[in-house]
Amino acid sequence: MKILVTGGGGYIGAVLCERFLEAGHEVRVLDRLYWGRKPLEHLAGRIQIVQADVRTFDASLLDGIQAVVHLAGLSNDPTAEYKPDANWEMNAVATARLAALCRERGISRFTFGSSASIYDGLGDGEFDETAQVKPRGAYSQSKFEAERKLLEAADGRFAPVILRQGTVYGYSPRMRFDLVVNTFIKDALIRGKLFLHGGGWMWRPLVDVRDVAEAHLRCIEAPAGSLSGEIFNVVHDNFQIRQLAMLVAGSLSLRGKSVGLEDAPLPPINRNYRCANRKLRDRLGFAPRVTVLESIEGILRRLPADNVTDLAHPRYYNIQWMTLLEEVQTSLNGFSSVWSAT
Repeated sequence: MKILVTGGGGYIGAVLCERFLEAGHEVRVLDRLYWGRKPLEHLAGRIQIVQADVRTFDASLLDGIQAVVHLAGLSNDPTAEYKPDANWEMNAVATARLAALCRERGISRFTFGSSASIYDGLGDGEFDETAQVKPRGAYSQSKFEAERKLLEAADGRFAPVILRQGTVYGYSPRMRFDLVVNTFIKDALIRGKLFLHGGGWMWRPLVDVRDVAEAHLRCIEAPAGSLSGEIFNVVHDNFQIRQLAMLVAGSLSLRGKSVGLEDAPLPPINRNYRCANRKLRDRLGFAPRVTVLESIEGILRRLPADNVTDLAHPRYYNIQWMTLLEEVQTSLNGFSSVWSAT
């Protein structure tokens, strides 16, 4: 199949594009390329890259496309809270437009990278896809609205599948260190200590980036229409934050580096929720399998041992990089804001 991956230059997208190529598919990427082309340079000559905004791209970009994986948009709470209007435009409005364009062209295969954060605030328990969610933050609200629009659009010509992705960890060519496991690895290497906000008792559903990519592939390759309107939690397991800190500290200790754990105040945004992953296994015969420990080791093998301070560079943090780009662009006459659609 020829597959369009929106946000294909991002943290998940860069891994996903490679996985699709391995499976024998053709890939076209739609991305603003906020992080440049480097995350996709290892795929040069094997994929088509179109630099455009998901809110305003030319509909001809869908010509010849047989399936769409929609990942583009703001992808965490800090960026969503910083620019809520842009967040809503990218995550909710643009998704509805993309769905309408796919329906017009009879592109039925469609997966959407939603977020398990929409379960936050429901209280204690392990929630499955039938839970009556009440998203609280700007990010999760926009993702839930996108889900709603996709389900409204579902019919015989358009068969969207919604993947509520847990908090992702693991190595990607477009690396991020603003995700909890990855952040702990960076802090352990640079500071030699990890801070447990509120004691680290909060729960979070976790999944490796490679398993997220595999889930999208399995859904895209499923028999046409067989999963239309389905929602799947994509989660390996649920962990308390302090458990993750201990796993990172233990992995570093085996490499001869001592890592301390310290209590710290709760952050302004505090998420606490758990998710079930049984439906994905039962319906697709697939369960995320890459453990946190395996992923930690994989990241450590790829990081430079002689320059760990580089891991604090803004390019590894969504909100820091986006605000830095905005400062640079607005300081140059004639350039629009990085958050605008132009």
